[in-house]
Amino acid sequence: MWPFRRKPVISIDDYRRKLGEYGSAIKARYDAAATNRHNQLHWLNADGLAADAANSPEIRRLLRERVRYEVENNSYAKGMTTELVNAVIGRGPRLQFQLPDQRANSIIEAEFASWARKVKLAKKLRIMRRTRATQGEMFIMLTTNPRLDHKVKLDLRLIEPAQVATPDLDSFDERAIDGMRFDEHGNVTEYHVLKAHPGDARNPWKSLDCDVVPAENMVHYFGQDRAGQHRGVPDFVPAASIFAETRRFSSAVIAAAETAAEYSAIMKTDIPAGSEADSVDKGVIMDIEKRSLVFAPAGWEPSQLKAEQPSTKYNEFVDEKMGEAGRSVNMPRTVATGNTNNSSYASSRMDFRSFYTNVRTEQEDIASDVLDSILRAFLLEAVLLSETRLAMPARKALADDAHIWFFEGIEDVDQVKDATARDLNLKNHTTTLALEWARRGYDWETQLRQRAKEIGLMEELGLPMAEAMLTPMAPETDDEEAEVDDE
Repeated sequence: MWPFRRKPVISIDDYRRKLGEYGSAIKARYDAAATNRHNQLHWLNADGLAADAANSPEIRRLLRERVRYEVENNSYAKGMTTELVNAVIGRGPRLQFQLPDQRANSIIEAEFASWARKVKLAKKLRIMRRTRATQGEMFIMLTTNPRLDHKVKLDLRLIEPAQVATPDLDSFDERAIDGMRFDEHGNVTEYHVLKAHPGDARNPWKSLDCDVVPAENMVHYFGQDRAGQHRGVPDFVPAASIFAETRRFSSAVIAAAETAAEYSAIMKTDIPAGSEADSVDKGVIMDIEKRSLVFAPAGWEPSQLKAEQPSTKYNEFVDEKMGEAGRSVNMPRTVATGNTNNSSYASSRMDFRSFYTNVRTEQEDIASDVLDSILRAFLLEAVLLSETRLAMPARKALADDAHIWFFEGIEDVDQVKDATARDLNLKNHTTTLALEWARRGYDWETQLRQRAKEIGLMEELGLPMAEAMLTPMAPETDDEEAEVDDE
């Protein structure tokens, strides 16, 4: 049996003595959590508010007005918004059903495409995405339009976020926020739509009353960044001050250049006061006419201001600021500025890869949050049209919700290389025709049927079939690496 040896217990005095030998106790901390005289002003506006409290009605109003003002008065901001809308929405989505009944698929797809053109779905989706970028969110009310030139009378009414508000909101009501009400499970049950826009001067009294719209008749699209967030803020909020700084800097540069370019001069003399130089009162302004010779007082020499604007750093400043602003929507600098002078082909492809990853993510959110709700409303109304051929396919579609949304594809920068890569992937069975056509925004079955029709007609007319001559892909190189030294 091993002898048991008890470990001695250290006394408090010994502990304090040892602590003094090794120094004070270690206190780990975050630098960002420290508040001192150097950073207290920087963190002055940091708060611990909940998502809905941080996005209060007044805060959202200010952000909407300021961001919209900058986008409407800054060409870079306007261009970024347009680029984002065209990349995400483009010419609009296309619907493909995957029911076992191919005839039902064709009927639903054709009727929905026809209805989408009548209600201008693609255009309204572009307005929706633009409004989110500048105002934070968009509401789409599903209404009935008897004058719509289609069997399905479903129509889409766009409502700006300022018009979705509760005039008599009870701040102590835990199941309501501005413009929305919830059930005990957190589901939205109703929306409050003002009878007139608050900024409509024609009917100011109507903005004091609202209509209650059931949640199933409203589609709410916004970017949710926090848990418990129910209202959106503009995507360009982080860039609003950047746009303002850039415009102020540009105005200052222009003002400095104009001032220096005019006949503005400073009269100076090295002769002490009271000597041979003529006396001149302080602050006297002498008008100088163009194309004239003016004699200055004796002893005084005119010195014109130097035109030092724009400085060599102006382009760098604007480029950096616009690149920073573009990051608020994950847009590469070349797209944000519309300038590829300092970019190579390889670097541009890498920039676009990240940008279009974000675009595809947004398209997936739009498909699930917006388009699926619109499609369901379309099918529910189509089922009631018992006298048409659309009723039975719509009933099947509601029972088996197997469909895919295709958005406009990304145009190939180097079509030869990309076509060669697709050909190799198809031969190696590492991709499919459905996937490749989907990347370009088209239905593979429709394209194959069209191609078969074209081939049949070419054979009938005796036209030769041209075969593509594929060449091996060369490795990508930058422009500088591709230069050849003549020597």
